[in-house]
Amino acid sequence: MEDMNVPAWRKSSRCGTSTCVEVAKVDDRYLIRDSKNPQSAALAFTKDEWDAFVEGVAAGEFRF
Repeated sequence: MEDMNVPAWRKSSRCGTSTCVEVAKVDDRYLIRDSKNPQSAALAFTKDEWDAFVEGVAAGEFRF
């Protein structure tokens, strides 16, 4: 039987061979981790926090 709480990590297709962050969704949490150090602890966000982040990215709030 498959464990539904095991994260299915996804990496952006834009990463290529470089190091990127990976994202997974488990239950009602969105997880982010460093792809070069996958054993380290992941950051966890609620749906509302994740939605605010995605909207901020789309709006260009994180451009330098």
